[in-house]
Amino acid sequence: MIFNDDATHSAILEETITFKRLGGGTIVENTTGDMLRNVEFMKKLSEETDVHIVAGTGFYLESVHPKGMDTFKVEDIVEMMKMDFLVGCDGTDIKCGVIGEIGCSWPLHVNEKKCLLATGEAQAELGCPVIIHPGRHSQSPAEVVRILQEAGGNAEHTVMSHLDRTFHNDEELLEFAGLRTYLEYDHFGIEIADWQCDPTIDMPNDGERIRRIKKLFANGFNKVVIAHDLHAKHMLNIDAFMPSTFAAT
Repeated sequence: MIFNDDATHSAILEETITFKRLGGGTIVENTTGDMLRNVEFMKKLSEETDVHIVAGTGFYLESVHPKGMDTFKVEDIVEMMKMDFLVGCDGTDIKCGVIGEIGCSWPLHVNEKKCLLATGEAQAELGCPVIIHPGRHSQSPAEVVRILQEAGGNAEHTVMSHLDRTFHNDEELLEFAGLRTYLEYDHFGIEIADWQCDPTIDMPNDGERIRRIKKLFANGFNKVVIAHDLHAKHMLNIDAFMPSTFAAT
C-alpha cells in the first residue's frame, strides 16, 4: 500500500470522502508489513477525512515473506506483532489495531503455520481481532481455526475471509459456520466464473452470494462480513470482467 503519486492519493481521498458521506466511519486496512504497508499514508488520509483507519500487522503468504523468515521463531513473530500494537510500526509511533490479513496456503507452508501459531499467541495476549486469508480448499478454514485455537487464539474474534471461493455447497458452509468465526463474503462485484487466481474454482455471482448469506442467517449464523476484494487497479475497469459487446452498451 505504498502510494507516492498525486493521482493515486487523489483517487483514494475522493473514495474515502464518499465513504464518509454515505455513513462510513471506519476502514480496516489489513495490509501486513511484508505487503508494503504504509501507515503514514493511512494516518494522513484519516486526518484529511476524519475516517478512522485501522492498520494490520502480521505476515501474508509465504511467497511474500521477508528474507530470513526460516530463522524466525514463533516467539520472535509474537514480539513483532506486540511491538506494532503497543509501541508503533515501521519506525513510527502509529500503532496497529488488528492482526491480519494472515496468509495461509493449501497445503499450509511451514512458515505460514509458524505465523499462524504466533497469531494465536499474540491474540491471546492482546485480546485483539484477527483476519485470515485461508487456502483455496474447503478444508483450509477449519484447519486454520484448529491451529489458531491450539495456540490460544479465539475463533469468535476472528474473521475468515474469501468464503466466496472456498465453500461451494451449503453443507460445507454451515458446518464451518458452527466454529463461530466471522464469515466474510468479500468478492462482491467480481462477476466472473473463470477466476484469474485459480481457474479451477467456479466463482459464484452476486445473486448466489446473497443466497448463501441468507442461508447462513436462516440457520442462525449472523456474524457475516460483506466486502469487495478489489485489490488491483484493473478490477476497477468493467472491461476487465465483461465482454466488450456488453461493456460498450
